[in-house]
Amino acid sequence: MKDIPKIKWTKLDNASKIFPSTMTQRDTKIFRFSCYLKEAVDQEALKKAIPPTLESFPIYKSVLRRGVFWYYFEESILMPTVEVENKNICAPLYLKEERGLLFRIFYYNNRLSVEIFHALSDGAGAIWFFETLLYHYFTIKYHDVLPASLLRLDPKAAISQKMDDSFEKTYFRNKGIKEEKAPKIKGPAYRLKGTKVEEHKTKLLEGTLSTKEVLSLAHTYNTTLTVFLTALYFYTIYKEMPKKMHRYPIILQVPINLRPYFGSSTARNFFATMNITLDPTLKDWSLEEIILHVEAQFKEEMHVDKVKSHLDHLMSLEKNPFTRILPLPLKDITLKIANALKDRHITSSISNVGRIQVTPEFHPFIEKFSVFVSARRPQIVVCSYEDQLVISFISPFHDTELQRVFFQFFTERGLEVSISSNL
Repeated sequence: MKDIPKIKWTKLDNASKIFPSTMTQRDTKIFRFSCYLKEAVDQEALKKAIPPTLESFPIYKSVLRRGVFWYYFEESILMPTVEVENKNICAPLYLKEERGLLFRIFYYNNRLSVEIFHALSDGAGAIWFFETLLYHYFTIKYHDVLPASLLRLDPKAAISQKMDDSFEKTYFRNKGIKEEKAPKIKGPAYRLKGTKVEEHKTKLLEGTLSTKEVLSLAHTYNTTLTVFLTALYFYTIYKEMPKKMHRYPIILQVPINLRPYFGSSTARNFFATMNITLDPTLKDWSLEEIILHVEAQFKEEMHVDKVKSHLDHLMSLEKNPFTRILPLPLKDITLKIANALKDRHITSSISNVGRIQVTPEFHPFIEKFSVFVSARRPQIVVCSYEDQLVISFISPFHDTELQRVFFQFFTERGLEVSISSNL
């Protein structure tokens, strides 16, 4: 009698647990990474690049299953197909009635893309996966022109480190730290509204600028790129909101990569978020004043003690005995309600995934990168590669006035902005 092979399963990390319960047809909890190549994508080379990439990131072989109390990952033998792009951007990946992989790989002309369900990883972990896929693609397609030293990948971290649940490890390491309670926001935040795009589609508008020029502009305001773009987004919303709505605070949600704080090399989720607030009733804000206001909040929210206390608060909610014994259907309902209540205190979000770095020998093959996510409200995702800074505006609404005003700030100061859109 043959032994039945043991099925491997993995618990979802703290951040992952909310995504299956709160995803919708419009907000699918998916993000997309795209690399624009200088030649058309080679489908066969891309297919060959997938198996060695998955060997380095075994969590991507998983399917999502429903347990009695929690969702969990189950190892599978499924392999992704490589197709020409034929779906709406950030189309659903997790479908309860199907047992499928939680990422997809596709291409269109010279654009090579991956879409990933957020339960698998955050942006930093997904970039790592995407960079590895590109490494194998380039070394397969251009093996005859690349140096032999490049044909062996430096893994940067062991597979066990990539599979780490860093939330769990860090929680026990820092247990006992007193949590600093954030001041409660009275009432809801200002909400961006508009006519929604039909069929749950997402409107994408991307602006490509010179990284050096935008950095230089930020430095004229004596600030960093991330603070500058966050402040400019605040300023744009503030100037565009009706005066009668000034009684509502503008609140932008900004993610924090936790890896540098705790020495983690996980390829899974390991992030927190901070809410940066602007009160329109305090004064007639100038951009310079908003920059100083945002800088002060960044400094406070990103202090290591504040980050640790916030992280332990998140874990303590998961470890709550009542939460643990609540059956999954009730957890789904509870998390949906909690997420909806939390949403009332968020105007939008902005995320800078930073500079995408690849081996210098690959530079001749790459034009630029872009990153964006599914959206239930307008939001911004930023990435840079060499001198290409791509600012992706994602929105469920038809109206693009907010985007126009944001990018007009740059053109009025002599910066060139190349605009593209999906609709």
